[in-house]
Amino acid sequence: MLQIHNNLSKKKEVFTPIEAGKVKLYVCGMTVYDLCHVGHARVMVVFDVVTRYLRASGYDVTYIRNITDIDDKIIARANQNGESIQALTERFIAEMHQDADALGVIRPDQEPKATESMPEMIAMIETLIAKGYAYAADNGDVYYDVSEFEGYGKLSGRNIEELRSGERVAVNDAKNDPLDFVLWKAAKEDEPSWPSPWGNGRPGWHIECSAMSATSLGKHFDIHGGGQDLQFPHHENEIAQSEATHGCQSVNYWMHNGFVRIDDEKMSKSLGNFFTVREVLELYSPEVIRYFILTSHYRSPLNYSNESLEQAKSALTRYYTALRDIEPQKNIVWQDDAEFSERFKVAMDDDFNTALALSVMADVRQALNKESADKEYLAGLLHAFGDVLGLFQQNADDFLVGGQDDSEAAKVEALIEARNTARADKDWGKADKVRDELNEMGIILEDNAGKTTWRKA
Repeated sequence: MLQIHNNLSKKKEVFTPIEAGKVKLYVCGMTVYDLCHVGHARVMVVFDVVTRYLRASGYDVTYIRNITDIDDKIIARANQNGESIQALTERFIAEMHQDADALGVIRPDQEPKATESMPEMIAMIETLIAKGYAYAADNGDVYYDVSEFEGYGKLSGRNIEELRSGERVAVNDAKNDPLDFVLWKAAKEDEPSWPSPWGNGRPGWHIECSAMSATSLGKHFDIHGGGQDLQFPHHENEIAQSEATHGCQSVNYWMHNGFVRIDDEKMSKSLGNFFTVREVLELYSPEVIRYFILTSHYRSPLNYSNESLEQAKSALTRYYTALRDIEPQKNIVWQDDAEFSERFKVAMDDDFNTALALSVMADVRQALNKESADKEYLAGLLHAFGDVLGLFQQNADDFLVGGQDDSEAAKVEALIEARNTARADKDWGKADKVRDELNEMGIILEDNAGKTTWRKA
């Protein structure tokens, strides 16, 4: 049975949905002011696989991933570019979808936007004030009173007094306590604002997700996901807001994927050490990037390097080479294989262990390469497993030789024919010369069972 590492309890727990057969999943999405980087790609791919596996296991999944389309960074970038906030955010939402689609990420069932959720946020803030968990300050801001929420720190394991003593930021005179966080920001000149009972303003970041998740999934849902960097303070503050508002536990299982790291530092825009998905896609197939992400368990750090991407490319090349020229058996259900399916299920039931699942798939590939193999069945099984992980979505030839126009492909085929003729005539010097020319073109030849196939290097 499926076990999920719950960051609230800090241990693996057997997954039991609130409603039998149904799963409600919310993931913190992108702040849309720039292109997505590989760290964002990891969040998208990880929770795409979680959704795929839950659905493949028979659950009816409602998957929500929000869009933050108003915040300080968005305002600053729009001003820098001399464009409207709406124009900026709509442009980068489209760019985000382009990257996600390229990576084979299934669109969420809903993508609520912060700017379209103002009534829900204002209503939640009003409830928090009425219950004594929030207060309107003299400067027009509204703050959450952390001291009023008994369970603050239960997700991150942080102690309020230790946080308070370690607070380095100067106390905002409008706050009762330096740990209090903003729910509503009073309007500033030349910034967008919305009317509220406390005057014109805009929401704080944390209240957005509490309001959007409750609106989309209800006050109590199954899984909340996001990057490890969101655990504190964002998700900690979400818990405080949501549970104080609704008077009940808000989320049963909290999942956080690990950082993508470069030179032992987290990849992030603020550090300037990031690669956009678009940049990496210029060098590698989208499926290579996806495979690379799945080679590490989602909670572990993922070390980005060209070497790692080359390894992922080589691995996928071995799969597609094995699948080449085989018509996979149709309608194979991934759970039905007596040997491999059980191992695959054990891997994925162990907190979505994609690294272990890939090792099972490698064993299927090795079995497929044996002369006595039931090749059509094993190819179908590989595709069935691949559907769960979002892999093998291309035709093998498209992956192996894609990117060549018709004239280039015709030239390669003509050179291969010339080489084969030279070999038949035992003109080994000419055959080697043709092979060298193909190598210079970035073409790798493979001679198997009297047939020569080719692929890109």
